Amino acid sequence: MRSEEFQRMIDALADVQRSEASEWTSFSVRGKRFGYYWPRTQTVGLKQTISEQLALIAERPDVFEEQFTAGGFGWVVVQLDGIEADELFELVYEAWRLSAPEELVAEVPLPW
Repeated sequence: MRSEEFQRMIDALADVQRSEASEWTSFSVRGKRFGYYWPRTQTVGLKQTISEQLALIAERPDVFEEQFTAGGFGWVVVQLDGIEADELFELVYEAWRLSAPEELVAEVPLPW
């Protein structure tokens, strides 16, 4: 999985705002953060439900690690070199969906 593919996934979603910092880029939808990208480590951080966070980490600790929990959500760090594009897109979409307003989610269904 390359970072260019991840960036295309982000671009496929509606109303995404990017915020550049010195060591990462964060992604929000209508003011609610749902993801991060760290180019130096080729990792992304994604908002998930706590149960999904725990399941991902338990299933493949070499690919997923706990980032933090906040507001009832569990954030995971994903190693881009350890994940296939289709699985990553599902996680990116879910992170976006958990942050986007319902009417926007209804306009942008999962493409498959």
